[in-house]
Amino acid sequence: MKEENYRCAVECYTKAIELDLRNAVYYCNRAAAHSKLGNYTEATGDCERAIGIDPSYSKAYGRMGLALTAMNKYPEAISYFKKALVLDPENDTYKSNLKIAEQKQKEATSPCVPQIAAGLGFDMASLINNPAFISMAASVMQNQQVQQLMSGMMSNAVGGPAAGVGGLSDISSLIEAGQQFAQQIQQQNPELIEQLRNHIRSRSFSGSAEEHS
Repeated sequence: MKEENYRCAVECYTKAIELDLRNAVYYCNRAAAHSKLGNYTEATGDCERAIGIDPSYSKAYGRMGLALTAMNKYPEAISYFKKALVLDPENDTYKSNLKIAEQKQKEATSPCVPQIAAGLGFDMASLINNPAFISMAASVMQNQQVQQLMSGMMSNAVGGPAAGVGGLSDISSLIEAGQQFAQQIQQQNPELIEQLRNHIRSRSFSGSAEEHS
């Protein structure tokens, strides 16, 4: 784990588990290795096994919360972080990760989140900084239908009869335009959308606090 050789770590923890099937630490540590590889489903399974063996093992709840957050399952993640804090109330890592999950949940349910991101299930910060999305958006913008759509949006915003302060008629028209654009992107390249979703999911929480095994 310290050498960041996570695949080998998974193999070693698996061998340890084969020798000691009732050791919650081995399952929890293998969950951490799986998370580092982006195998969040496997990570949650190992966390469940660890909790089943030792329901008072706070680290298993914390790592479950991290994996669920990476899977965009924020309500479940929040629940597990809270359980971890019940068992270990002074743990700053759990507190920090709980706040992050709560913030992401807020952003995911907020009507003010740009619809192009919310409609596709993306974290906005990761989206706009992702080279794959930038490349895809540039490609989509070459499509004639998209160009016509954007032209219509600009005409309505700048010269339309309902144009208001700053050239935007109202927030609902902006959201509607964003939804149309998101749908167009989805139709143009669903495969790349899925690749991007997986890429962002695999990178989620990579910079968040993680406990050492």
